[in-house]
Formats: sequence, C-alpha cells, structure tokens
Amino acid sequence: MLTDVLAAYQVALPAAQHRAVGKDSGRTAHVERFWLTLRQRCARFVRKTRSFSKCPRNHLGALWYVIRLYNLCHH
Repeated sequence: MLTDVLAAYQVALPAAQHRAVGKDSGRTAHVERFWLTLRQRCARFVRKTRSFSKCPRNHLGALWYVIRLYNLCHH
C-alpha cells in the first residue's frame, strides 16, 4: 500500500504492506483525489450537522452508494 510519509501510517499499517512515498512523487494522487471526491459528494464524512447519523449502517450505506456511483462514472 502506498502512502505519504506521515508517522500515523507507519503505526497503523503493517510494515510488510506499507511503502511510504513523498507527495512530490505523484504516486498517491489517485488516493488523494478519491478522498476529496468523497468529501465533496457525501457531507456526512465532513461535518456532524444535519447530515450526521448515529447508525453505522447508514454510514456504510451512504459510503457504498457514493463509491458505486464513482465507479460507474469512471468506467
């Protein structure tokens, strides 16, 4: 898994699966673009206001829906 060089990734990911690269390499751009798109399309991942739900199933359903639409638009 490619990530940028933040210490949090080194702690959270197993060393065998983690490869740190600098942001200037451009190798993490697709992941950064996906997270930006997710935050733009699904407000529940940005703020805890009107669009926030306490039910984890609602969050997973919304995430599934956004990812499915994202994939359909990019094929």
